Amino acid sequence: MWRTAPPFGELMAGCRRSALHLEMRDHYDDPDEAPRVEAWKSGYRPDPADRATWWRPWLDLVAETVGRGVEIRRARIVSEPVSEYTRYLYDGTFTNIAAGERIRWLPRKKASALALPGNDFWLFDGRLVRFGYFSGEGTYLGDEVTDEPAIAELCATAFESVWNEAVPHADYTV
Repeated sequence: MWRTAPPFGELMAGCRRSALHLEMRDHYDDPDEAPRVEAWKSGYRPDPADRATWWRPWLDLVAETVGRGVEIRRARIVSEPVSEYTRYLYDGTFTNIAAGERIRWLPRKKASALALPGNDFWLFDGRLVRFGYFSGEGTYLGDEVTDEPAIAELCATAFESVWNEAVPHADYTV
């Protein structure tokens, strides 16, 4: 069944084993993130020693979720050479990893033989899929969730295919 997604915090709170996230866009235009992107463009980089300045409340949610024993993995399919926005993501990824996420990068040209859903998604516990919808410019348009088993299986298979081909963050360079 398809329905409007509940708040993301509720989805994470209900998660017991795994939360998998596949990102396939080279740019996201999030007004809440715009100040961080502009600061990055001006030369600001998160200080590894100053966790209080990192992206809140997201990283707190990740740390709490991982602390409950949930594995969080994120795979990013990226065009190369990478976009400016992807460089921004890359420079801040150490904070996600410090909070407990595992992250890999897959150059888009290596994804050509993979069957992928048409939209970014989160897969919770292998059964609930949250698709995020974006405009061509990267503006967030909304999301839906479904617990249809065939769609969950499609997303699980797609994610694992990407994960197996992707490069761990520590080994990927932009």
